Parts: sequence; structure tokens; C-alpha cells
Amino acid sequence: MHVLVVVAHPEPSSLTHAIAAQVARGAAESGHTFEIADLAGEGFDPRFTEADLAVHRRQARPPADVAAEQARIDRAGTLVLVYPVYWWSMPALMKGWIDRVFSNGWAFDFSLGGKLDKKLRHLHVHLVGLAGSDVRTYARHGYVGAMKMQIDHGIFGYCGATVDTSELLFDSEAHDPAVHLEAARAIGRRLLDASGRRETA
Repeated sequence: MHVLVVVAHPEPSSLTHAIAAQVARGAAESGHTFEIADLAGEGFDPRFTEADLAVHRRQARPPADVAAEQARIDRAGTLVLVYPVYWWSMPALMKGWIDRVFSNGWAFDFSLGGKLDKKLRHLHVHLVGLAGSDVRTYARHGYVGAMKMQIDHGIFGYCGATVDTSELLFDSEAHDPAVHLEAARAIGRRLLDASGRRETA
């Protein structure tokens, strides 16, 4: 299995990048190949422009940078998103990546008659968010459910992709980083197990 790990954080030395590296390491230990897409480091432009709107309307082909990201995902059977939680969601950089890359005609096909064809049913997705607050805060305010509805269901469910695991690493600014790094490595090791359970259930 080939795994694409997408990370969104401006600092290469951040815990977010270290988590992404550990997920990849765990995947490699389980015999999988991987690629890490560093959206900030690679300078991906998250702005949804008139060119992207033309793609959505099926009036133009995707720009070269979008086509390259789609090809990356096509090479991978499994997609892992690693990101810090900003305002109870993912950073704008990663959301913009989704806005532009998961386009009409590639991730889904929406006709004027209202018919939706979900085109990413083959894709397995794993979400790893780094949360600054503790689990009690998230539970008290219903943040976990809200994020799952918005991201797991609202984005990937719409495209037909299967979200095999959706994890939040809590207290990321207070706990010993080693705890989260080991958890991330374990997530990487379990990627195929999680996908396999969904396929055989």
C-alpha cells in the first residue's frame, strides 16, 4: 500500500511535522511505501480563484498544481491528513488544498440535474488533528462531533471516501511530546489494519 501523508504547518520543526513523520515511519515499519506532502514547505497556493471556479463549472481543466496533487492522491490508496486544530477545524492552508484539489469532475461529479456521483470510493482516509485543549473541553462543547460532521462526513463522505480513523491528540501543548509521537507511530502501523477491517466488515 502507498500512503500519502499531507501536513499543514508553517514550521518544519513543529510537533505537527514530527507527528506526520512518525505516522510515515509507522507505515514504513508495516511494509508500506509513503510520500509526505508538506503544503507550507512546497508553497501550495490555497486560494480558490476564477481558474478553480472554471474547473468546478467544468469549463476548464485543473491548473497544473491541482493536477499534480490529484495525481499524488491517485498514486496512493491511503490518505493521511495531519494538522493542528485552528478554531475547531483544520488550518486554512489544508482547507484550501481540499477546496482546490477535491474538485468537481475528479472527487465527485455533480450534474445540473442534482445527481451526485461520488468518485473517491476507493480512497481510505485517516485524520490526525493536534488539539491544544483537553478531551473534557472538547466533550463539554461537542467539538468532536462538530468536527466529524464537518470534515469526516461533510468533505470525505460527500466524495465517497472512507474515513477509517479520525483521531485527535489532546493537550498537544501541555503533554510530553513523546506520548503523541509514539501514538502517531502506532497510527502509521495500524493503517492497513483499519482499512482492512472496513473492507471485510
